[in-house]
Amino acid sequence: MTVSALLWRTIRMVVTVALMSACSASEYEYLSWKTHTYSAGPIYGKTPQCVGIPEDLRLCHGVGYPDMLLPNLLEHETMGEVKQQASSWVPLVHKRCHPGTQVFLCSLFAPVCLDRPIYPCRRLCEAVRDGCTPIMEAFGYPWPEMLTCDKFPEHDVCISITPNATEAPAGFSPICPPCDNEMKTDTMLEHMCASEFAIKAKIKEVKRENMDRKVVLQKRKKMIKPGNLKKKDTKKLVLYLKNGADCPCQQLDNLTNQYLIMGRKVDKQFLLTGIHKWDKSNKEFKQAMKTLKSYQCPEFTNVFK
Repeated sequence: MTVSALLWRTIRMVVTVALMSACSASEYEYLSWKTHTYSAGPIYGKTPQCVGIPEDLRLCHGVGYPDMLLPNLLEHETMGEVKQQASSWVPLVHKRCHPGTQVFLCSLFAPVCLDRPIYPCRRLCEAVRDGCTPIMEAFGYPWPEMLTCDKFPEHDVCISITPNATEAPAGFSPICPPCDNEMKTDTMLEHMCASEFAIKAKIKEVKRENMDRKVVLQKRKKMIKPGNLKKKDTKKLVLYLKNGADCPCQQLDNLTNQYLIMGRKVDKQFLLTGIHKWDKSNKEFKQAMKTLKSYQCPEFTNVFK
């Protein structure tokens, strides 16, 4: 079942339940309504509007319904704020860590227009969290506090998970997340943005260290995106593939190629967050390198808190 079909089935169920409860809320009732099981629900500072989901809201455009409420359920009051915050989650959806990821996120970032806010169920949140946290940890990001699952309802009307949504999603890959990146311009830019720095280098050696893989680079390197990486750090740069001791990573099996290597500093370690073969003959790769100079990245550090 596609994400759109899954979401529409869920929405139809929600609308049916809402109609059966004979809820014909006025604007005042909508603004003041709060579920007893979701104590952290937003109190809107301005009247919610039903607006079209724009094409450049990539996380939710084409998700299965055309319009959304603004302010949304994360208290973003402007479409600019929604786009900026939502764009940080697009790479996670592309990783297909859980079939309900997009449904869960869009129910908050771009909630469907109903006469009262409908939150995702706690079980849906927990399922997405459990499926996607290992992916996020590989990139050095925790599951954010704003999505703490205890905040969401258990028994009230909510967007739930369907029985077959616990199955591994189509296209799911066992490959180490930083190594499972398509050679496509948009995908490369998304992962470049999720990384603090990027360099061109060859790999000297790869070693297993506990549950991680230790990646030692050769001395000769070219800085592509310096970020917070200091010159002294580059001389003997060692990166770690978090929880990557046993998952396959084809790039780390070939030490003769040059690579575009992306990373982040988490605590005192440099984490490997992405790796692509350096291939200027590839049109997508070439375009990504050209676009990077003027590309505006979302502020990931403001999102994953």
